[in-house]
Amino acid sequence: MNHYQVIIVGGGQAGLSVSYCLKKENINHLILDRGQIGDSWAKRRWDSFCLVTPNWQCRLPGFDYNGNDPKGFMLKDEIVDYVKRYASSFNPPYKGGVEVFKVYKKEAEVIFSIETSIGNFTATKVIIAAGAYHIPNVLSISKGFDNDINQIHSVDYKNPEQLTEGATLVIGSGQSGAQIAEDLHIAGKEVYLSVGTAPRAPRTYRGKDAVEWLEDMGYYDQPIESHPDPEEARHKTNHYLTGRDGGRDIDLRKLAIEGIQLRGQLSHVENGIINFNNDLKENLDAADATYTRIQKNIDAYIDNNNIKAPAPTRYEPLWEPNTENKQHIDYKKEGIKNIIWCTGFRVDYNWIEFPHIYDQKGFPMYKRGITEEPGLYFIGLPWLHTWGSGRFSHVGQDAIYISNHIIDEFENELMVTCLTKNS
Repeated sequence: MNHYQVIIVGGGQAGLSVSYCLKKENINHLILDRGQIGDSWAKRRWDSFCLVTPNWQCRLPGFDYNGNDPKGFMLKDEIVDYVKRYASSFNPPYKGGVEVFKVYKKEAEVIFSIETSIGNFTATKVIIAAGAYHIPNVLSISKGFDNDINQIHSVDYKNPEQLTEGATLVIGSGQSGAQIAEDLHIAGKEVYLSVGTAPRAPRTYRGKDAVEWLEDMGYYDQPIESHPDPEEARHKTNHYLTGRDGGRDIDLRKLAIEGIQLRGQLSHVENGIINFNNDLKENLDAADATYTRIQKNIDAYIDNNNIKAPAPTRYEPLWEPNTENKQHIDYKKEGIKNIIWCTGFRVDYNWIEFPHIYDQKGFPMYKRGITEEPGLYFIGLPWLHTWGSGRFSHVGQDAIYISNHIIDEFENELMVTCLTKNS
């Protein structure tokens, strides 16, 4: 049986970040990773994928971005290279290609047992860095389409060339849905987009990238406790925009003018007819309201701090839905041959056998990544502590906090052991 002080499950940027911190303190630990370093970026993103946050926000512990394009947005291959170079910079104790089957504690034991595809391990502490995007979420409505329709989830989309000749329906307008719809549109494909409730954000405003303004305003440091609805915050869809071609807004109204067919949220499919909710205008207006609210918050920050910046502007809708945006379409007549489900993921933590740490949705409960199960931690999840948690910009802060907590516990345990021996 191999025993470690700490075992980290997951070798993405979150797992690597906490490994960096533990290695600096000579904590005996091991990363167990299902794939290889960089795999989640290399294999679970489409070919034209790029970051939506500027490169300067990439600041893993001991490894700030130092390239020549800090205000640019790394492409997929560059992200993979960044993560791999980070690992190479400190050579973490790492085993890739390992499936973790079970994490548990045997009865009356305080240490963890970890069953894997390469044997069994034990650890005093376990850090789960396996993310939250586990099971692709495809709605049951998918069964209403004929078998000859090519249906894939966004995690399996790579490029327009992989699709069957014909039109494509993209379902969902979060970051993935909006960007994939644009990717197909740029390639000259006929696209239908089912628009959901995702908000949107400006790329640049008053002379700077909006991310830079929000960073200056302290938004990324906002703790989950200060959010008016913490539960909603953790599961809310991210704002859509893009870093493609140097970065720009994604304006669905503009894309509609250019030829993308916008519809409301998908309702049901029956007898070859796709039925959409009559909520397209409502969803577009809500996304634009968020966009404008971000602008107004930036305006207030500029005014309150007497910052010199270009004059404020306001978005004016370029297009409005009309009767041509039918709620019912015959997908065969419209030539729809592909459906891309951009409907997110479900979590799967069933292999971590501590039922008391999960909420009703199966999501782990914790405070700054520390669960009620002694010695069990999570890292790399949205809003783990702040809005920036889980991102390249702030996962390092969470890693430092968790590693310090672990180190303090080990030191306290050692002190108790010494006092017990001397008593």
